[in-house]
Amino acid sequence: MSTVLVLNGPNLGRLGSREPDVYGSANLVDLRELLVASAREGVSIDLRQTDDEAELIHWLYEAVDERMPVILNPAAFTHYSYALRDAASLVTKAGLLLIEVHISNPHARETFRHTSVVSAIATGVIAGLGFDSYRLALDFVTAP
Repeated sequence: MSTVLVLNGPNLGRLGSREPDVYGSANLVDLRELLVASAREGVSIDLRQTDDEAELIHWLYEAVDERMPVILNPAAFTHYSYALRDAASLVTKAGLLLIEVHISNPHARETFRHTSVVSAIATGVIAGLGFDSYRLALDFVTAP
């Protein structure tokens, strides 16, 4: 069985109650259920969320060590965390897939959200499609 690591950054633990006009009314439990139901046979979903930058970085190290593809929603860290960017680059330099996802479209929001320090090292970016951003990323990283 293969495992896909689905990592979520700060404030995403508040999905469902935080700005539902932007992020919708579903929460991380709903996201996990969607991904488990959408996963190909033999694929396990390991969905995690943290507000701690260091913890997110260590999870990326774990992905490299355990040879797991990553679906990453860096949330607010997207725009400024060079430490996270450097850890994410270890994933792709190891030959693993890393898809950056966003629930909303950062380019349709405030100007400071238009820049991602992660995008340049990600395998790909999917944004603005709600939880379908994750589902599409899962389809890609588990394609035969």
